[in-house]
Amino acid sequence: MRHGSTTARRLGPSLAALIAILGAGGPAAAQTGGTPLGARAKGPEGASVTVYEMSDFQCPFCRRHATEVFPLLEAEYVRAGRVRWVFVNLPLTSIHPNAEPAAELAMCAARAGRFWPVHDLLFRHQAAWAPLANPAPFFLALADSAGVPRATITACLEGGHTRDEVRQDAEGAARTGARSTPSFYIEGGLLRGAQPVEVFRQILDSILEVRSGK
Repeated sequence: MRHGSTTARRLGPSLAALIAILGAGGPAAAQTGGTPLGARAKGPEGASVTVYEMSDFQCPFCRRHATEVFPLLEAEYVRAGRVRWVFVNLPLTSIHPNAEPAAELAMCAARAGRFWPVHDLLFRHQAAWAPLANPAPFFLALADSAGVPRATITACLEGGHTRDEVRQDAEGAARTGARSTPSFYIEGGLLRGAQPVEVFRQILDSILEVRSGK
């Protein structure tokens, strides 16, 4: 992965498009009933580095990242205030038929301030719901476990309130060049695949070192 000016110029406009589609999570999103970006982000807005994770809840490689790698990155970089991590939906519906409804569930949970608990449960129990012809009852049970009021989640899902947001996420992710999951947009470069934690450490440490002036 390169962080030079050529890569930044090639992908920079795509990042701007992604942020615009996501709505930047500001007051406008709340006023229009959309989901603020901060609801599916971790880490301070002023962090030195922002990582956009483009992921599919039904993707086994995304599950590996979410359950094995991200907890380490969260402990080392996000909680330390050095990295802001933003989740972007990229459901690969041609091979993962339940990925889109799972994303809609997560975004409905985000509106109730419970995105990350549902995110974690979806990945933890992926093997149980992924093959289901109708995962809706299982999804509702997960939302219950995450503390999302049943009436709230049911109204959101039945009304399709987050369907457009999920599709807009996918459009924005595609504009960065992401074609597979997981993919990560990190300060002007696109990292593809479920990489080991050492790869992320090398990238993040190099950017943080440059920005600290050391």
